[in-house]
Amino acid sequence: MTTLVLSQLLNGVQYGVLLFLLAAGLTLVFGIMSFVNLTHGSLYMLGAYFGATAYNHTDSFLLAIVAAVGGCIIVGFILERTAVSRLYSRDHLDHVLVTFGLLLFFNEMAQIIWGTQPYFLPVPAWLDSTVNLFGITYPSYRFAIIVAGLLAAVGSYWLIHKTRLGMLIRAGSVNPQMIGALGINIKFLNALLFGVGAALAGLAGVMAGPILSVQSGMGEPVLITTLVVIVIGGIGSVSGAFYAALVVGIVDTLGRAFLPMLLREVMARDIANAAGPAIASMLIYVLMAVVLAIRPQGLFAGAKK
Repeated sequence: MTTLVLSQLLNGVQYGVLLFLLAAGLTLVFGIMSFVNLTHGSLYMLGAYFGATAYNHTDSFLLAIVAAVGGCIIVGFILERTAVSRLYSRDHLDHVLVTFGLLLFFNEMAQIIWGTQPYFLPVPAWLDSTVNLFGITYPSYRFAIIVAGLLAAVGSYWLIHKTRLGMLIRAGSVNPQMIGALGINIKFLNALLFGVGAALAGLAGVMAGPILSVQSGMGEPVLITTLVVIVIGGIGSVSGAFYAALVVGIVDTLGRAFLPMLLREVMARDIANAAGPAIASMLIYVLMAVVLAIRPQGLFAGAKK
């Protein structure tokens, strides 16, 4: 039983760091630029497709990561310049409507280019093994996802807290008008932020590709969960996104793994088997509702950006 719990905890951490890769970029765009970007899930999907295409042509997972991150940065800059930048002064409802339309466009484009069937992105041979963690055997690739997510978290902390760009980002999250008045090119800063968010989404997509189906529409479910992470962590806080992503990942994973088992102890097996997965899928939304009731600004909104 202990081995099972530890294994599921690691799975929860692995899921959490994937959510962080998405939430970090999205919370920056939402918190600093005040832009509701529903196409973030499409960038995640495109990252998976770009990575799968590169891997199938080169058999190199490192090149797949480069293709996914680079391709999403290019798409992100084009998207920001052609569509997003025209909407900054508009209402949030306009942001939702336009980016939802773009989301549908990218889904259809993916089907035209890559087809309607799931695309293949295998686990690289050098990670197709196991490692020993805390006395349990754990897949090397899932551990690599944890490492990649933690490195991205460290990199994000360094960018936000140790660089001049990070200083501008933190200042822009508090008073973007003043930053513009001081002579900072706020348009370039916004485009750069959008590009960073796109890069993280692309990295999350290519890392998730070998353990999920690479297919059109794969970004919508994870985008909804990412928005839950941002609400729980606090809008605009990258550190809050990291902690909340881990919480959501662990709660969701442990709930799906053990809640049906626990319900079987207090009710009939057939009822527990039907109710358990349904209740488990609701846990993170119940958690979000409790957080909003107790601390509407998010659990970690007081943390440093």
